[in-house]
Amino acid sequence: MSTIPFPVQTTATPVKPLVPLEGLQVLHLYYTIDQAMWRSLGEDEQSAAKENFMRLVATVRAHPRTQLLVFSVVTPKADLGFMLLTPDLHDANRFEKELTLALGADILQPCFSYYSMTELSEYTTSEEEYKKQILAELLTQKDHGTEMVLNPNDVEGTEDFELRINEWRMRMKKYNQDRLYPNMALDWPVVCFYPMSKRRDGKDNWYSLKFEERRQLMAGHARIGRTWHGKIRQLITGSTGLDTHEWGVTLLAHDTYHIKGIVYEMRFDEVSARYAEFGDFYIGLQLAPDEVLRRLAL
Repeated sequence: MSTIPFPVQTTATPVKPLVPLEGLQVLHLYYTIDQAMWRSLGEDEQSAAKENFMRLVATVRAHPRTQLLVFSVVTPKADLGFMLLTPDLHDANRFEKELTLALGADILQPCFSYYSMTELSEYTTSEEEYKKQILAELLTQKDHGTEMVLNPNDVEGTEDFELRINEWRMRMKKYNQDRLYPNMALDWPVVCFYPMSKRRDGKDNWYSLKFEERRQLMAGHARIGRTWHGKIRQLITGSTGLDTHEWGVTLLAHDTYHIKGIVYEMRFDEVSARYAEFGDFYIGLQLAPDEVLRRLAL
C-alpha cells in the first residue's frame, strides 16, 4: 500500500496586514507555570528555554510600533503576564502564539486573556462645542467693573479667540495621539488590568440615556480621574464585539495605594455606582525579563 507524503511548506505564505483605520491591537495575556513540567526538563533544556524567552521578548519589543510589557502577577490567579500593543492583527496573533510557547510546550498554561483596541472617546468635546464655550466666556466682559455684552461677531476671529482655539487644537491632538498610540512606560512598576461594561438593567440602563446626559456624566467621571494625574497612568481600550466586556482598563502606578485609591473614589461617582459592571482585577509587577524568570522560580 503506497502512502502519500504530507506536503512540507518551505516558505511562508504572505498575508496582507490587518491594520485598523486607527489605533492599535491590544492583548493582555496571563499564564500559570506548570512547575512539574518545567522540572522534568534537563538543565540544558531549561537554559535554552530561558534564552528563547529573553530573545523573543527582545524581538517583539524591537518590532516596529510594538510594545510589550512583561510582569510577574502578584496573586496565584496567574504567574506571568504580558501586555502587547501592535498595529497589525496578524502580528498580534503571531506574537501571542510565540509567547505562549516561549518556554517550551505546555510550560505556560493560559489562564486568562483579553483582546481590545485603543480608541478615542465618543464623549470628547468637539471643536464646535469648545467654540461655544469660548464665546460664552468672551461675550461678557468687564470694563471698569461694569459688564458689557458683546456681539458674537465682535469676538469670533479675534486674536484672543483664535489663540484659545489653537491651544485647544494642540491639546486635543496630543490627547488623541496618546489615546490611540500610547506610550506604555516600562518604568511604572505596578500594572493593574480589569475589564468592564456599562449596565443595562431596568432604570440603570446606560444605553437608554440620551447622549448629552451620558456625556455630562462622563465629564464628571473624567474630572475625578484627572485629580490622580502624576500618580496613575490610565489607558481605556475598547472591546465591544471583541471580548466578553466592552472595555479594558489598564492602570500603571508606582504604588498599589494609588490603584486602590482611584478605583475606590471613582466607585462613588454615578457612572460607576449606577452603571458599571466589573470583571476580575489582575495586579502585576513590571520587571526585567531575567528578573521575571527568577521571580517565577525558573
